Amino acid sequence: MPNAKILSEKQAIVAELTEKLQNAAAGVIVDYRGITVAEDTELRAKMREAGVDYFVMKNTLSRFAVKNAGLGELCDVLKGTTSIALCQGDPVAAAKVVSEFSKKLAAQEKFTVKAGFVDGKVIDAAGVKALADLPSKEVLVATVLGTLIAPVRGLATVLDANISGLARVVQAIADQKA
Repeated sequence: MPNAKILSEKQAIVAELTEKLQNAAAGVIVDYRGITVAEDTELRAKMREAGVDYFVMKNTLSRFAVKNAGLGELCDVLKGTTSIALCQGDPVAAAKVVSEFSKKLAAQEKFTVKAGFVDGKVIDAAGVKALADLPSKEVLVATVLGTLIAPVRGLATVLDANISGLARVVQAIADQKA
């Protein structure tokens, strides 16, 4: 049995991770076995650029935290070398960086996706890949807005053409009378 000080430190770590998991829009659990320090440094830099919180956590502490956060289904994948990538804003950011990095190292089978979650729902590795293939939230919003604006733009173009044509007809009639 650990002493009270160590136990309270571990409880604080679990509480902090639980809060991070609950506040995250999405997350990805990864097996990072075999990556080099240079590859890990590159990965962490890409994660920072994308606004993703990436860290390694003891599996035992992670199991407590995922249970507390309502993501108990992730307990099965918390074995072996495990790292966690969490994103607050764009739910596809972590999945995109992890997927891109795992494609780069696919031949060596060093870096594999175990599972993930989006808005409190657990997804498997295939779900993480599908999430990574989605465009970002901003691109999706712009696409929807473009689709909604297209009919209005078309109507305005037709009306403008009709008004221009009508103005030419009125001008021609005025020229004939003069």
